[in-house]
Amino acid sequence: MKTRVAVLLGAFLLLAAWPWLGSAYGIDLVNKILIYALLALSLELIVGGTGLVCFGQAAFFGIGAYAAVKSEVASLLLALPLSVGLAGLYALVVGALSLRTQGVYFIMVTLAFAQMAYYVVHDTPLGGGTDGIYMYAKPTLGAWLDLDKPLAIYGLTLASVALVFALLAVMRRGQFGRALDGIRVNEPRMRATGFSTYPYKLAAFTLSGAIAGWAGFLFAVKDGFVNPELLSWHLSGAVLIMIILGGLGHLRGAVMGAFAFTLLQELFRSEAVFGSLARHWHLGLGLFIILSVALLPKGLAGLPGQLRERLAGKAAILQENA
Repeated sequence: MKTRVAVLLGAFLLLAAWPWLGSAYGIDLVNKILIYALLALSLELIVGGTGLVCFGQAAFFGIGAYAAVKSEVASLLLALPLSVGLAGLYALVVGALSLRTQGVYFIMVTLAFAQMAYYVVHDTPLGGGTDGIYMYAKPTLGAWLDLDKPLAIYGLTLASVALVFALLAVMRRGQFGRALDGIRVNEPRMRATGFSTYPYKLAAFTLSGAIAGWAGFLFAVKDGFVNPELLSWHLSGAVLIMIILGGLGHLRGAVMGAFAFTLLQELFRSEAVFGSLARHWHLGLGLFIILSVALLPKGLAGLPGQLRERLAGKAAILQENA
């Protein structure tokens, strides 16, 4: 446990020092990855924590982003809660209806609600259509924080990821987290003992949507632009791949998966590395993910344990042969 905490603190310190170590492109890339990490943490709460596979997480992300642009609120203390609140409210509505279904039906219902939100911003003047909307004035915190500066938005993003990570870690060790674990492992048994699982699932789903809206707000402020693709099912699928690649059931896995997936995208898109094959980067990325899932069934977060098991097995074989 102490080793894990030390590694997490070391990673945070490295990320905090990154603006003084990396280039402008590198800072922007890591900022984007951290926003995806926050979005992955939101999905990890319901998929890895509760066992509910949601295929509409991008809808909450996009709602948070569009709320940041459309509201034109100048104060960060008002703009951020507005994005989080609207995304959480939509998640509450979606969860109240979709959580009455199970399995593949739950997946399809969440996807349907996400597509509804997508077509609202895609086909109506509300979201600016396919052209999207620009953010002409970014929120500020008086003279303390100007989000028009790259280092300021980077610091806010890093602080947001650290805060959400810590809150989810504490929550999962409490009664609420233990209840979600029970629902994930065996919900029928929980119900048989007289435990009402629906309120817990709805609370987790709503909190997940609110965190996704938080990530959407940061994305909109960073780029100063939003478009309907932020609500597309492609992004929902990508975030699902992130948490699988990182390792389901681990908060650190969500962050690791966001870094791994985004950096792999950058690698396979690089013409300097793959030449003309970079135009077909989806193929290379897909093959790599298939190999990763086959070789690392517990994801990147489970790699140390997997290595320890193999070393222990080899040590036992050597002792038997000695």
